[in-house]
Amino acid sequence: MNDTILPLPNGDFTTVEHIEKHGPLTVVCHKIRMGDVEDPDLFVAEPIWQWQQTEMGKWVMENAVQEPLWQRTINDSYGWTYSITAKLSPKNYTYWWIKWGHELDSKRKL
Repeated sequence: MNDTILPLPNGDFTTVEHIEKHGPLTVVCHKIRMGDVEDPDLFVAEPIWQWQQTEMGKWVMENAVQEPLWQRTINDSYGWTYSITAKLSPKNYTYWWIKWGHELDSKRKL
């Protein structure tokens, strides 16, 4: 049994055994705020591409279990929030969390 404890993005914890049993973790890797523009999906293409060129973006694109997805949700105070999510294996999730997870905590209020 592998009882290694891993932190989750929401502040909870899980074990590698649980992840292996229930599949990879889906994590929000990046968020982009977009104002109320005529075509937000068109306007967000450049910031998404720019994120993909960063160290984290390249790593996530190469190491995700499947191609990362973006999702648009309404943001009452600003227009739209785009979230880029990826499914990561336990090993890759641990690496991602140690390298970038805490950095994102300050941006979670988007």
